[in-house]
Amino acid sequence: MSEKILKILLIHPEISRTRYNFTGVIENECLELEYISAILKCAASDDGSGLEFDIKIYDGQISGPMDSSVVADYDPDVVYVCGRARQENFMLEYCKIAKDHRKNILTIIGGQHATICYTRLYRPQVDYIITTFDYYRILDVIDHYLGRGGIASKDGVCYKFADAKTESYKWVHNQALPADISKLPRPDRSFFYEHPDNYRYLELEHAAWVRTAYSCPYHCRFCIRNRMNQGEYSCRDILDVVDEIAEIDSENIYIVDDDFLFDNNRLETFVSEIKKRGIKKNYICYGRADYIASNPVMMKKLKSIGLYYVLVGLEAISGDRLGVYDKMTTVSDNVKSIRICDKLGINMMGMFIVDLDYTVKDFKNLYKWICHFDLKHVAISIYTPELCTEHYEEFRDRIITDNPSHFDYLHLVAKPTYISVRRYYTNYYLLLVKLFRRAQKDGIYDFLDYKSYINSFIENIFKNKRKNDDE
Repeated sequence: MSEKILKILLIHPEISRTRYNFTGVIENECLELEYISAILKCAASDDGSGLEFDIKIYDGQISGPMDSSVVADYDPDVVYVCGRARQENFMLEYCKIAKDHRKNILTIIGGQHATICYTRLYRPQVDYIITTFDYYRILDVIDHYLGRGGIASKDGVCYKFADAKTESYKWVHNQALPADISKLPRPDRSFFYEHPDNYRYLELEHAAWVRTAYSCPYHCRFCIRNRMNQGEYSCRDILDVVDEIAEIDSENIYIVDDDFLFDNNRLETFVSEIKKRGIKKNYICYGRADYIASNPVMMKKLKSIGLYYVLVGLEAISGDRLGVYDKMTTVSDNVKSIRICDKLGINMMGMFIVDLDYTVKDFKNLYKWICHFDLKHVAISIYTPELCTEHYEEFRDRIITDNPSHFDYLHLVAKPTYISVRRYYTNYYLLLVKLFRRAQKDGIYDFLDYKSYINSFIENIFKNKRKNDDE
């Protein structure tokens, strides 16, 4: 390390190393890394010691898997990696690459997966784990690394405590506290602007991520998102959100809150301010079916300012399943929300879960239901007991894989209730083939290589007929 410059490599791993990584279809802006970059740059200017930070972002969505040459060429002093459960292997691999290059490189893992499953990351190649959404904690970790401050009193961090007698160490976890999202700075979007051909949501190109709240105010049983930020919902002042949107040089804004359609007063102010300032953009956001069903007037107002996609967890076409999921919605809510969005010209992305208790008939009925209500945009997830939760423990005797990469909602991780793994996958891929062919016929997603996806689904059907495993 130079006496005056600390080189920091911030890594967002690739989503997957299979053909289902959706690169070029859905690419997520590295918002967490951009917040950290902004925090580091501001801290360096205020430090007073003359220490500067040289910051490099590596995004595996764009550049693919990172090899050792990236670390060798940049020779960082600090490596920070973030990701979700499905990226756990990649995060650990990149920390090892850093340590193999130079043992005294500081390695840190943060992000969504680390906040819940930090004990899975207790590995020799990892120095610190940040388990809070207070991204300023990285400054405390760096100060501790530089010998400029202690870490024992800092919440939301795991660190190693050395035992001089045994020459070994143990991990210490300082319990995280809920973070106040309003304390975040503006993200440093330099990397985003350097890649104008990336970061899209379907046909909406170069879509910028904006987060206005942490966690979710609802408690669906299957979802890990309501556990984020220690389960505490924290939101920004909506005027500050509008200020940020106005500053972003992009026509497409992806509001990535777990549920943006929540507080009517907040939404009224949002609509009013966007109109008053003459901001012309397209918006993507998450919302619940019951909100849409009960608030058609607000949905019309949101459409008037550019709401283009609303991502809705419809989840099931059975009231019994919605009840088991603690969804607190009804099938009637689902139907009403579809009709309202269709009438207003808002694209609804209907998200469904194919449950572990699905039969062949259930797969067929789901497709018929989607066609009956003419739902154009559909996403299908396999029911997944999330790692490091009591929900996972309920299914422990049925878990069929310990590979975290399979916790991507595209793999079975637990045995189905009524049909074999092979038969489940066959019907799952048949459902996807039919949905993709339907979308192709309807002429949506004209940028998509339909042939490649459909052929791969068909290949997987035949593969699973030959081999009954968890792939």
